[in-house]
Amino acid sequence: MCFSPEASFAAAGLTGLVGCVCVARTTRWRELPLALTPLLFGIQQSIEGGLWLTLRTAPTGPSATTLTLVYLLFAKVFWPAYAPFAACVIEPAARRRNLMLMLVALGLAVAGYVLPQVLAGPRAAEIARGCIVYHAAQDHADLLDVAYLLAVSLPLLLSSYRAIVILGVIVVAGCLAAYALYAWAALSVWCFFAAAASITLLAHFEAARRRATAGATLATAK
Repeated sequence: MCFSPEASFAAAGLTGLVGCVCVARTTRWRELPLALTPLLFGIQQSIEGGLWLTLRTAPTGPSATTLTLVYLLFAKVFWPAYAPFAACVIEPAARRRNLMLMLVALGLAVAGYVLPQVLAGPRAAEIARGCIVYHAAQDHADLLDVAYLLAVSLPLLLSSYRAIVILGVIVVAGCLAAYALYAWAALSVWCFFAAAASITLLAHFEAARRRATAGATLATAK
């Protein structure tokens, strides 16, 4: 992300901790993919923190090459497939879930299209204007960017759960801000915003835990 490796590692530590708490709050397997989201963002941010350090010392070395590939796989391939799935499996309303399934298919299509291009290269990363800028060949880039945003944000906005909708709003706002203010490094900046926004999931899982506790107490009282 912008500014420094310290920002990436701080985001990694915070979101990783929040992810662990979210996982501890789950009561059903269907909650687990969404609960893991902050933790996965934490892993991604730690990768970028390591890339910051590597680019300063050996920008064309094997470590930089590997970290760049892993980061691009996370950002371009993993999230468009995983985000709609995580929102879909936790959704209780059948009609909303059916709409989300179409977006899961869209996300899988985006991921499947981009994956061979990322693997084939060329790809590179560099520090420019206070940010890490990623370079990767991608056909139909504008169309894919729109499909990507639809896949990762619409399932969140369609959710029955307020905290998840708020996450979706922040994700969209962060994406628009990243492209408007940091067009040269939008991928890195957007992922940082999305990582920070994933903290809102803690509110969802804490509320779910309280409801479960209250239900158990009521059942015991009866």
